[in-house]
Amino acid sequence: MNSPSVLILGTRGIPASHGGFETFAERLALHLVERGWDVGVYCQREVKTVGTRISHETWKGVDLIHVEVAHTGPVATLEFDWHCIRDAVRWDSVCLVLGYNSAVLLPYLRLGGRKIITNMDGLEWRRSKWSRPVRGWFYANEWIAARVSHRLVADHPAIADHLATRRSRQATAVIPYGGIEVTQAGTAPLEALGLQPDDYLISVARIEPENSILPIVQAFSRRRRGHKLVVLGTFDRAKPYHQAVLAAASEEVVFPGAIYESERVQALRFHARAYVHGHTVGGTNPSLVEALWAGNAVIAHDNVFNRWTAGETQFFFENADELDQRIGRVFGEQSSVAQARLAARARAKAEFDWTDVLTAYETELLALGGHAVTQLRPLPAWGRASRTA
Repeated sequence: MNSPSVLILGTRGIPASHGGFETFAERLALHLVERGWDVGVYCQREVKTVGTRISHETWKGVDLIHVEVAHTGPVATLEFDWHCIRDAVRWDSVCLVLGYNSAVLLPYLRLGGRKIITNMDGLEWRRSKWSRPVRGWFYANEWIAARVSHRLVADHPAIADHLATRRSRQATAVIPYGGIEVTQAGTAPLEALGLQPDDYLISVARIEPENSILPIVQAFSRRRRGHKLVVLGTFDRAKPYHQAVLAAASEEVVFPGAIYESERVQALRFHARAYVHGHTVGGTNPSLVEALWAGNAVIAHDNVFNRWTAGETQFFFENADELDQRIGRVFGEQSSVAQARLAARARAKAEFDWTDVLTAYETELLALGGHAVTQLRPLPAWGRASRTA
């Protein structure tokens, strides 16, 4: 019998260097190769002039399918996705599509006889940063992906509930994001920024309104804290929102810019008094999951996404006044912080273990590909959903 086969579409490619989907794609690809799968991952390669549109390279047993595109930005993404789908339809493989931003192209893949499972990501069309036409594009593509895909994956129960307005609830599997436990980290990244362990809060996010960066900085800067707030993210002083964030900051707010080295970010998280998470839109956020695995107490915006992910033992806020109070509690109540840290690790181990996440995906891919499904280990509650579309 032939080995099960999967093609992974929708990311910029692996080895991971861009974001959460790329990290996930790399982990899943390597996991499946070890399990005897044939795995191909489409990788975007931007060039001035297209020479060889599609080429192949083997990396750790994974077929890296390089696709050359001669544009940049959104046009490049659409061009890349189109050529990926045109190539994928030629192969007898299950197609795992990460994200729905180019779902308008998926009917071509389905009409070609391919089985499609799509990770529906977050509610992109709700993000305030997008113009009305762009939000309309995302809204339409979400609907198309929900209807055309054979199976859907939601990374959060609330996303699954939303998708049930598009499709039968049984067509969606809930599979969140995973993480790795951090139990120790060096202090050199702290020293480089003039920080002391347990004496600062940290935020790791894109500098956007829906991530509440401005309210976080404003609330922290209301009074002298005797502690620091570290805001990791790329700033562009030409953007009014970024200007407002910088202008609102007291001298106790530190802006190191974006840091992409995982060991440095892990160290800054691990030694923080608490992690501040202002995201208001989305499902299971990878940065929040990583904070739980680092044993962070969490101060999070109070919404259904963050409460399910972080768990009820953490600190939540709805507005700047409540955030101001939560900051005071976190620096003033050692016992509450200790309890939140223990709860964070327990939550991470119970719900966001990479082995559980990858096992759930493999189970879905086997079933969709018509292979016998072997349950490798019992899954958390989110992984025990029906696979009946």
